[in-house]
Amino acid sequence: MDLKFDYLTAEDIECRIAMVKQNGLSLLLYKDARCDMRLLDKTIGPMNWQRKHEFKDGRLYCSVGIWDEDKSQWIWKEDVGTESNTEKEKGQASDSFKRACFNWGIGRELYTAPFIWINSQKASIKPNGQRYACYDKFIVSKMDVEDGIISDLVITKEGGSVVYRMCSNGAHQGFTNTVDVQTPQFLSDKQLKRLFAIASERGVTENQLKKTCMSYFKKEHLKEMTSIEYDRLVGEIEKLQKGA
Repeated sequence: MDLKFDYLTAEDIECRIAMVKQNGLSLLLYKDARCDMRLLDKTIGPMNWQRKHEFKDGRLYCSVGIWDEDKSQWIWKEDVGTESNTEKEKGQASDSFKRACFNWGIGRELYTAPFIWINSQKASIKPNGQRYACYDKFIVSKMDVEDGIISDLVITKEGGSVVYRMCSNGAHQGFTNTVDVQTPQFLSDKQLKRLFAIASERGVTENQLKKTCMSYFKKEHLKEMTSIEYDRLVGEIEKLQKGA
């Protein structure tokens, strides 16, 4: 079985606000379940794939099976979902299905997306208690993929102008007006991966890491830590014995 799914296009992608600060916000790119179903139907046919869900240790998993004509059997790949902010079980079912489809290769190019930061001049950011909020809608107006890697990306604000454009080197153009707002230096995905690996070895969960980050550094997201804070946290975790 030699499967090759089409790359996602701008029409397949939606933007989600990940984090809002006074000087700007970050965006995440994601696909929805309808996109996965469309590509499965188009590539292998609606009668040649199926999905099933089951709970394991209180978590909802989805398995996506594709019929392998050569082997005359179903081939399954699965993944676990996370809860949504609205409907718990529906959100888990949808998320686990999308993750299982990632395992089949659908939309895997999204893992190559750059860090997307929108300066405050291009977004309506308002105080919301002790935090900040933004209710603007952002749209992917262009996305090109070459050899499984996003090579060009343009994002606009609904009813407005371009707020983000990916440069040829994978960086972004700031689109600042008269005020030069410096993009904050966040931890890299590689640093976070190392942090999670060290924590896992010592029995420290991701939720415990987040609580520690908030308690000691007053940072809501792990990625907001400075390099000094990151080194300090890693050093403290490395001192722990597993299960302590």
